[in-house]
Formats: sequence, structure tokens, C-alpha cells
Amino acid sequence: MAATRYERLFTGIDIGSAKVCALIAGEDESGRLTVLGTGQRQSQGIKRGYVVDRDKAEQAVREAIEQAERIAGINIEHVWVGFSAGSLSSDTARAEVELSGHRVEQEDVDALFAAGRASIDPEGRMILHAEPALYTLDDLAGVSSPIGLHADKLGVDIHIVLADGPPVRNLEMCVRAAHLDVKSIVAAPVATGLACLSEEERDLGVALVEIGAAVTNISLFAGGMLVALSSLPFGAGEITDDIASAFGIRRSQAERMKCFYGSAMPSPRDNNDMVDIEAGDSGQPRRQITRAQLITVIRERLDHMIGEIGKCLKEMGYSGPVGRQVVLAGGGADMKGMADYVQGALGRSVRIGRPRGLSSLPEAHSGPAFATMAGLVLYAAKDPIDLRRIGTRNIDETAGGSGPVLARLMKAFRRNF
Repeated sequence: MAATRYERLFTGIDIGSAKVCALIAGEDESGRLTVLGTGQRQSQGIKRGYVVDRDKAEQAVREAIEQAERIAGINIEHVWVGFSAGSLSSDTARAEVELSGHRVEQEDVDALFAAGRASIDPEGRMILHAEPALYTLDDLAGVSSPIGLHADKLGVDIHIVLADGPPVRNLEMCVRAAHLDVKSIVAAPVATGLACLSEEERDLGVALVEIGAAVTNISLFAGGMLVALSSLPFGAGEITDDIASAFGIRRSQAERMKCFYGSAMPSPRDNNDMVDIEAGDSGQPRRQITRAQLITVIRERLDHMIGEIGKCLKEMGYSGPVGRQVVLAGGGADMKGMADYVQGALGRSVRIGRPRGLSSLPEAHSGPAFATMAGLVLYAAKDPIDLRRIGTRNIDETAGGSGPVLARLMKAFRRNF
């Protein structure tokens, strides 16, 4: 049988506080994405999504990529990098142009994009995404493709994701130091949403809560786009630290206990099930605790975390009907009983978000902890329109003679892109 021919290759790198993982996927002529290789290394030089040691971070990136390349049997050059630090924020902008009833042409859409780009004010921050979402024809919202239709006014909602510039540049610098060309820095919630959420969920409205090792990102989707984003400075790593402190053990052992024996929901057997605690470097004898003791420590931290997440959702305006859904992703969502616990705590329908849309994804990388990694490849293959990539010349030509003003705006924007 002839080997499958891949028209394009995409590589995503998710650089988190606990792990650095990479995925190489190939797109065949039918548009199907197949995973060719994956790599994973313990994160080093990264704290809460920020680079704190360039050399260690670069080494972790290099090793994860090399592992994925060995499995795939190819060498890659271009990568899409996920950014999940707590400086992320989201906003929406709106642009409109007058059509006087004539049919929408590509030139009208280009002029709309130019107006939309001119309306963006980053306020000194870096723009990671400036993507047009759904169009509006007169008073009719939710139009996906306006070309060929008649209207008096054409409008568009623009989804904008902002970040502080220095942390993004530091992350890009580490990846480039590993001899990789960074095609794009992608906000983790954008990538995770592509991997975990269906188009219908993004249209109807859904909250995506990504519990990482040190940062929890909460993003709201409605009308097909990300409409609000907030970051909280805690994650599943706090649970690990609590276990290590409560029982006087190393973090590595606490992480293992959390993964193998931990649960967000208690059961009647917990008082009878025993968990071994290995002797540490201090010379303490080997001992045992009940699973109930472990779960008590976990629940104390979870009560605080989910309480803060609930407050954040309310502040973001996600306080409508009880039926509105919450999707959990990130490594913290992998804990046993997590969906049931959060559903009871928030009073909303909750499910665990797992990556979809990729064939041959290894089972070890098919959980919620790897949703961002998968989403980066899906984002790269989708290649959404980004207003930052519209050429100045094209904007000037479609702006009706306002070229000099727009040129100055573009120059100002480029300092922040």
C-alpha cells in the first residue's frame, strides 16, 4: 500500500508550567489531519506561563520537538506556539461600512476589514489575535458569508486577544533559540476552544475553564467567537503543594498520589482504602494514610478554587439560565470525579473537554491536559483571517483615499503586534 501523501505539515508546541508538549500533524488531500508524532518533557524555566530561565526553557522545547520528530520521522521548521500566561485579556470591536443597497463585493469586505483594524486600540499591549467573526447585514446578525448579498450597511464583530508584550517575546525567543521558525503565537484559550468545543456550543454560549498547573484561564464563547477572557493565578499545582505540605512529602510523590489516588468526590470506601507514603530523605519510616485523608486535603483546595472560578464567571456576566454549559480542560480537569464536583458546586451542566478533530492521536495524549496542543494544530490548519496580516497597500486602496491617516495608524499598530 502506498504511503499517505500529506499536502501540509503543522506543528504545535504547548509550553506550560508543568510540561512542554509538541505535536506534528499532516493534512492529506481530503483535508483530514493525522497525528504523525508527539513529544513531551517536564517543563523547566517556566513559572505561571512566563519564562524565568531562558536556557532551561529552550532545552525543554528542544527535547520535546526532537522526540516528536523522531516518532514522525521528519524534521520540522515552522511551529505554532501556545501562550497561556495570566496576562491574557479579550475584547471585541465592531466595524461598519455603508453600501447604499448594492451587492457586497470582496472590495467591500476589504474596506470593512480596514475600518475594523483602524478601530482597534491595543493601549500599549500586544495583539495576539484580531479575527473577524460573524457579519451583520443591516440589522441581521450572524451572517457567515456576505459576498453576493445586498444591504445598506455591512458590519462585522472582531475578536481581539491582548497580552503583555515582554512575556510573549520571551517565549518566542526561547522557541527561536531552538532553531524553529515561529509562525504564530496563539492564545491557549483560542486553541483549546477549537479542540474541545463544537461549533454549536460556541454559537449558543459556553464557558471554557482550563485548569493548568499554575494558571486557570476562563473564557466565554457566544455567537461563534470568544467574547470574554479572564485568568486566575492558581492551578492544579496548588493541590499538589497542599498534599506535599500536609503529609511532609516531596512534590513528585504528592503529584503521583494526586493522579493515582486522588478524587474530587468522596466515596464510602475511602476510609478503608490505604495509600502508602514512601520514606523520604529525612529518614522517616514508611507509613500509610487513608484515601479519605488525601481527598479531604484535595477538597479543601478545590472548594477555594471553584469558588473563585464561580465568582469570576459571575463577574464576566455568565449568570444566565442554569442550563448553560461549562467545559473543563487542562490537566486539572483530569482528576477523577472532577466534572461531578464542579457541576454540583456551580449548579451548571459540566463536561470534560477532550481534543477532537485529529486522527491517530495517541491515547496518552487524548485527555484534557493536551487539548491546547491539539488545538494549536487545528488553528494552524484553519488559518483564520487575521486583520494584522492585511497589507497596508491593500487597506489604503480600499479606504476611499484615507491612505495617509491609515498608514500612520498601521505604523502605530505594528509597534504593538
